[in-house]
Amino acid sequence: MLNIGQLEDILEKIKVVLQGKGTIIIAIDGNSGAGKSTLAQCIEEHFDCNVFHMDDFFLPADLKTEERLKEIGGNVDYMRFRHEVADRLMEGNNFEYRVYNCRTLSFDRTVAVKEKRINIVEGVYSMHPTLIDIYDYKIFLSIDCKQQLERIMKRSGATLTQKFKEIWIPMENKYFETMKIKEKSDISY
Repeated sequence: MLNIGQLEDILEKIKVVLQGKGTIIIAIDGNSGAGKSTLAQCIEEHFDCNVFHMDDFFLPADLKTEERLKEIGGNVDYMRFRHEVADRLMEGNNFEYRVYNCRTLSFDRTVAVKEKRINIVEGVYSMHPTLIDIYDYKIFLSIDCKQQLERIMKRSGATLTQKFKEIWIPMENKYFETMKIKEKSDISY
């Protein structure tokens, strides 16, 4: 978890990035349980901004082919994110996007987005190579393995923690290492 000084540093850097720009898009990528959603929420408390969650863009069941899931980051529908969110942000208009619910395996709601100067995309895979070009500022958050599993257990329970441990964390780590996500970030904690 970030300390107050680190949060203040990020907030100041956002102000600097904003100078001379109409709108900015910020990525917050990193390990599950590292505090990406919490950081996005803290930024949202300081600035009038939009927050987009990569969890809303996991791959629908009908697109989960063996070939697709072998791709690094292939479990996220990055093309839908690009089309429904990223392209619309860069156009600078109000828009809507669909939220995919992994529990019900359906698009269960639509989110209306109003144009704002600051837009945050938080979640693992937010800096996927198909998306990285849209960002004005990139943040990477990491966490040690023991603390990560403790946070996931507290947040998601034993059954999902086991899935994180066996499936999702190894997939994330492969993505971070292969795509050099931390190295491509402007700042990392």
